Amino acid sequence: MQKKIFIPLLYFFAFCFSSKAQSQVPQNGDVWDLQKCLAYATVNNITINSLRLSQQTSEQDVVLSKAAKYPNLYATASQSLAHTTTGWSPASGYGISSDVMLFNGGYYNNDIKQKQLSLQSAGLDVAIQENDITLQITEAYYNIALAQENIVYVKDLVATSEAQVKQGQQRFAAGSIAQKDLLQLQAVLANDEYNLVTAQNAEQQYLLTLKQILQLPTGQSLQITTPDTLSATASVTPLADVQQTALASRPEITNADLGIQIADVNLAKARVGLKPTISLGGIMNTNYANSSNYTYTKTLNNNFYQQVGVSLSIPIFDRKVTQTNVAKAKINIAQANLNLNNAKITLMQQIEQAYLNVINTQSQYRAAEEQLRYTQEAFRIANEQLRIGSYNIVDFLQQRNLYVQALQAYVQSKYSTALYSKIYNFYNGTPVTQ
Repeated sequence: MQKKIFIPLLYFFAFCFSSKAQSQVPQNGDVWDLQKCLAYATVNNITINSLRLSQQTSEQDVVLSKAAKYPNLYATASQSLAHTTTGWSPASGYGISSDVMLFNGGYYNNDIKQKQLSLQSAGLDVAIQENDITLQITEAYYNIALAQENIVYVKDLVATSEAQVKQGQQRFAAGSIAQKDLLQLQAVLANDEYNLVTAQNAEQQYLLTLKQILQLPTGQSLQITTPDTLSATASVTPLADVQQTALASRPEITNADLGIQIADVNLAKARVGLKPTISLGGIMNTNYANSSNYTYTKTLNNNFYQQVGVSLSIPIFDRKVTQTNVAKAKINIAQANLNLNNAKITLMQQIEQAYLNVINTQSQYRAAEEQLRYTQEAFRIANEQLRIGSYNIVDFLQQRNLYVQALQAYVQSKYSTALYSKIYNFYNGTPVTQ
């Protein structure tokens, strides 16, 4: 029952997204969160929309396949010149014909089933692409958020270095520090300013990546809001549970399973070539020529011809066409089974990698958080001692480097853990949220 309502629901959600996203086309200066990015891509991505058009084509294939079981009906009319004993004279002809297949070994029923399965598969292709786009956007979004937080921290370092250089200049003028110490402080400031430019460039590059995924115009600016909170230490669902859930729900697995069903039906269609077919047909026609000695109506009546008949066709030898089609259909079944196994293996590997990413980055985050706490306090003390002139500049710079490294490791592990947790939970069926 679920498979029957899947496609209509997909169209419904697509319509809802379309109505919403069309009013959310980004303008210069707009600030978008992750959900707006995902909603926009779901409606406007060219690949997704192309797959939706393919889905509509598959829907028309179902309509055509069902209609093939109905009788056809053709009307004909002709106007010509007929040569009689009195010479050439105009002649008219009228006719109507129809035929219907009474028995064809179940070909039509199998064809309808195959087209319906293909329609479901086309809908799953859309879902697969939407999932891929979701992960791409999520990764790009969190890279931007990481870059923006890096900028905040580097700006703080620049401000601290500027104050230290100013203080160092005053102390150098007073003769309390050597010139080399001042030069070292100025070098640290220059390095911090370089790192700030690098962080700002990284943010712009990540923004460009997100724009390209969203397929926004070249001149379109894009600003995003960073997450208010990040869950970097949330509990992790056991790997086996996530893999089991994914096997039962992911569209790529369902689609691969449909591929086997489609291949099985195509084999049944190929075997129809070995069975006889029975069809019913009929025709009615009449004609009129000016050379006739009768009236127009009487001539049409006299020439009225009717025929109804049943036709039986028994395959005897078709130059191995059916035999070859059956053999190829069996090969396609074997290939479809391999595709399903490959889809399962690939998905299991992706989930396992996502699981390891979460476990590893969570461990890194806990260690980085502790490291940052200690180095931050040590750097605060060193900075205060430097301010009052009781700390060696070389020791201070060494302590500062330890703090900067710890800060970078903390920020990186925090966003990596949040990103990998969302990816892992997404495989478990949890929608991506801010």
